[in-house]
Order: sequence, then structure tokens, then C-alpha cells
Amino acid sequence: MRLAKYLASSGVASRRAAEELIRAGRVTIGGSVVADPARDVSERDEVAFDGARVQESQTRVVYALNKPAGVISTASDPQGRRTVVSLVGGPARLYPVGRLDLDTTGLILLTNDGELAHRLTHPSFEVPKTYRAVVTGAPVRDRALRNLRDGVRLEDGLSAPARVRRVSPDTLEITIHEGRKRQARRMCEAVGHPVVTLARVRFGPLELGDLRPGSFRRLTAAEVELLNRAAGPAARRAPSTSS
Repeated sequence: MRLAKYLASSGVASRRAAEELIRAGRVTIGGSVVADPARDVSERDEVAFDGARVQESQTRVVYALNKPAGVISTASDPQGRRTVVSLVGGPARLYPVGRLDLDTTGLILLTNDGELAHRLTHPSFEVPKTYRAVVTGAPVRDRALRNLRDGVRLEDGLSAPARVRRVSPDTLEITIHEGRKRQARRMCEAVGHPVVTLARVRFGPLELGDLRPGSFRRLTAAEVELLNRAAGPAARRAPSTSS
């Protein structure tokens, strides 16, 4: 198994974050710093992160959280601001699956399963995320909807087509799968309707439902399996049951 994937499966960080930790010189094998995320490792190797022995996590968990505005979508924050991980707490080393902007609310997942997190967020797996946006310049006309459905030109290139539903004259539901930074906001602005408020209401097969802001729940084994199916054909693990 490659080192970055080993760290992810051990609950240290998502695979992408693990690659950054390795390149930063914070990971050793047998006491020697290793800078190559693709280095092969086995259970016999003594892998350490920041000097602490890394062992493969036995219990993998996934939580759904309704992120309030003003909460940071990271595991920690040097400025001391509240993070999504601090809202969940508990003994497991959790990290968010992707990010929501500071002012964006709604459904965010947290897990210690780095491989699942990688597949849920990597653009190649095209896991859809649905947002509800209240916008300015109402009513939103059909032409704007067509542009969003065709894909719009952003500063980092043409977006993939979005699925869009007009909920009310000033409210849209937008489903995207690329995961570019602030993408839903930028797409709305590109068609002349800057966002006032934005909330994620669905991640893959999971819906936010009636989960209150700041509240969270552990996903059931069936829900974790639905996420695994949505995240592509990578090898399945038997999901742990909810507590």
C-alpha cells in the first residue's frame, strides 16, 4: 500500500492532506523521514506521524453535521475559531470531507476514513452535491437557468453543466460535482444573480433533512454503504454500525 493511502486508512488525514504531510517531512518510516507519498509500506513497517506511531484504525465512522455560518471547515484553526471537528468532538480523529465556505451552511461530512473521503471529494468520482441558493436580481429567468445547465465561463475555465431547479423567484437548487472553490457562488454570479445565502442540502445520496444548525449524527452502516456506492468502484470495507 502506498504511504499516503496508508495514512488515510489509518485516520491520520484525507489522502490529499496526507500527501502534504509527507512532503512537509512529518512522516517517518523506521525513524527516517520519507518525502515520497507513493512509497510502498506494509503492516510490518514502523510508520510515525510527528513522532507518534501510526496504526491502522479499526473503527471507521462517518458523521453528518449541519454546519452553521462562521464555523471553519477544518480540523483545527490557528486563529482559535470554531471548527466543524470541534462541534462533533469525541475520541476519534476526524476531519471534514471537503469544505464549505465560512458563510456557507448545511451538510458536511466528517470521518476518520481517509480512503472514503478521498473518493467522495476527488473530481474523477463525480459525487454530486446540491446547494440551495437565495440570490439577488429576482426573478431568475429561464435564460439564466439554461446557462447554468449548459455550463458557464469562470476565471478557472468552463464549468461542467449543473442541474438546476428554480424553487422560488429568488431561490435555486444547484447540483454540481466538480468541487471547485466557491463554485456554486461563482456560477450564480456569472449569470447575473449573486448569492445572498447558500446552504448545502445534499451530499451524494444523503440529505440534510431536519438536522438543526450545529447538530450532528453518526451515519448508519446502510448510509455509509450508500456513500461507498456513490463514490465509485474502489474496494469496499464492511462499514461499522452506528452507536
